[in-house]
Amino acid sequence: MTASTPVSTTEPTEKAAPAARVRDLTKVYGKGEAQVRALDGVSVDLASGEFTAIMGPSGSGKSTLMHCAAGLDAATSGEVFVGDVDITALRDKELTTLRRDRIGFVFQSFNLIPTLDAQENILLPLAIAGRKPDPAWFDTVIDTVGLRDRLDHRPSELSGGQQQRVACARALVSKPEIVFADEPTGNLDSTSGTEVLNFLRRSVDEFGQTIVMVTHDPVAAAHTDRVVFLADGKVVDEMREPTAAKILERMKRLDTRLSGHGTPVAGD
Repeated sequence: MTASTPVSTTEPTEKAAPAARVRDLTKVYGKGEAQVRALDGVSVDLASGEFTAIMGPSGSGKSTLMHCAAGLDAATSGEVFVGDVDITALRDKELTTLRRDRIGFVFQSFNLIPTLDAQENILLPLAIAGRKPDPAWFDTVIDTVGLRDRLDHRPSELSGGQQQRVACARALVSKPEIVFADEPTGNLDSTSGTEVLNFLRRSVDEFGQTIVMVTHDPVAAAHTDRVVFLADGKVVDEMREPTAAKILERMKRLDTRLSGHGTPVAGD
């Protein structure tokens, strides 16, 4: 597989256009001898209504890819589409509006406002956009994450798993076209992490949500439909119907390959 060839699914799909796609994406940090090529001509489609994991050894470029695909970081060259919109061609204000209205985010550190209660945190993006929530959808999201009796609690009164479920609800309540999750279980114990992953899985299976998750954890990635593997800033493989054991074996092969060919590039 060449770096410029889009990764495609191994099975035909009835779904139309991908939720997001990148074409020949390059991200370079620094100049001269200090230059680091975090992404090196990445092309990949992120299918609608699927749960996709992005994995790779440390320094493979997985977080950089997600940040560029989500419009959180600007690519050095190449194109990024959310739906049919080339976000690399948008002005700052247009990009901010697109991220607010069409993309959801879940971060490892939760990113909740400590002075707001759970309900206020969940509705914050809609409030900023001047939009009112769909009451039926809000109730569905709240019941799915199991936070009905915690809506008036502030983050300091919630466990880590509950805080991350608030963050997941916040990402979904605006009905985004795609949700990007960056190590969403990284700060959680195994029980809380499983709760969050099960919720993300349900949001895909029951609500048709599209989720792209960066993770280093084979157990987390096993909850997804598809795993895309990066190494040295390039897409090198993919896996459908992943299991933790199969993912771990594939990662070991990547680590072995890298150990025999120098140090991976910076930019996780």
